[in-house]
Amino acid sequence: MNDDSDIFDYLARGGKLSAPGNTPPRYRAELLRLMASFVDSELAGAAGFADCINLGPGVKERIAAARIVLEKLDHAERVLKIMGDFGANVTRYQNLHPWAARIARHDDIGLKRQAGDMRLNVFHYPIAGWTDAVVLNVLMGTATVIQLGDFAVMSYQPLAETFRAILPREQRHAELGQEGLNAAGARGSAAQKEISDSVDYWFPKVAATFGAAASPRTELLRRFGIRRRPNADMLDEWRGRVSAALGSCLRGWNGRA
Repeated sequence: MNDDSDIFDYLARGGKLSAPGNTPPRYRAELLRLMASFVDSELAGAAGFADCINLGPGVKERIAAARIVLEKLDHAERVLKIMGDFGANVTRYQNLHPWAARIARHDDIGLKRQAGDMRLNVFHYPIAGWTDAVVLNVLMGTATVIQLGDFAVMSYQPLAETFRAILPREQRHAELGQEGLNAAGARGSAAQKEISDSVDYWFPKVAATFGAAASPRTELLRRFGIRRRPNADMLDEWRGRVSAALGSCLRGWNGRA
């Protein structure tokens, strides 16, 4: 399998790849790009959420936040190991970017990557307090579960297996966020307003992580068997899930974001 047509035919028949030496150059490049985005997002997400641990209203909430930070770092390490199999300098990579760095709250960087940093752009924005962190965790946690569910059946088996192991933990992160959101929503009208403002801020930024409805790169990944579902389908699922999550704790929620 030395060219794209060979790999397309093989994967169209349900073929799987199991080692770096089996992957053609274009496939390998796209796989490394995907892994870099995941690792950078986990490292940046953990760094941002670490600053929120002591903002938790109680010990239980702080333990949950610390657990999320720990497990996100572990997820990054697992995927970095696979990148290392492809020749990436894992030791250098871990400190390649200032993972805790954030832009101003009301800056708008759109979808443009920042100086080679492959994190999803939502992780360039700062978190403004505990309630804001909980809202982001619910919205982004739900998105991560949907996206990882697609990656967990990809054609590159070592990475698919890793994502399948990570997926239940990410599901639990989203559940912990929902618990925190429900508790925040029960604190009265001021808390409800705070939640509503955070939803308005984060909703479009998280929605953008699914990419454009018509994306040539996504279609290429689907042909390679790295992706399965169209962006629009996953975005629709996410909107439905978060509308249900927000409706359970936010009075008057009508899916307006």
